[in-house]
Amino acid sequence: MGRTVEILTGKAELCRSIMGALPDWFSEPEVIEASAEAVEDLPVFGYIEADVVTAMIALKPHLPGAVEIALIATRPEYRGRGGGRHLVDAAERFAHQSGARLLTVKTLAPRGRNEPQFEATRRFYDRNGFVRAEVFDKLWHEGHPCLFMVKPLVGNQPSETAP
Repeated sequence: MGRTVEILTGKAELCRSIMGALPDWFSEPEVIEASAEAVEDLPVFGYIEADVVTAMIALKPHLPGAVEIALIATRPEYRGRGGGRHLVDAAERFAHQSGARLLTVKTLAPRGRNEPQFEATRRFYDRNGFVRAEVFDKLWHEGHPCLFMVKPLVGNQPSETAP
């Protein structure tokens, strides 16, 4: 059984290490480098098993109402062992503590190709309570449609007793 911790140093190196081990998801070196630079300024949590950070999540607050999962990735040899679920739980706790009412994520939308890795990603979010909200065909660039997903957070809703 692992544990979730906040990562305070070495965020970029961790990001490069994990994303670099996932060429089916992250094949463009410039995307990996841009992500590594971006996570330095974001809250990052890692899932640790046997002293190895097996998975990471970077969060981008859009307060007051939402926190975005800017990046979540698991080393290939640790996929399917629950690290991602624990990191989504950590993101929900962070969002609640920040007063946010929504947890959001952007991922690649279906694009009529055989891409089981991205279908697995979308199913992961589905299983973890995210709703497929909208597709933006050109948010990123042509041929990479963005699926925007939202998870309402229970317990941070406006007062139900208001008139």
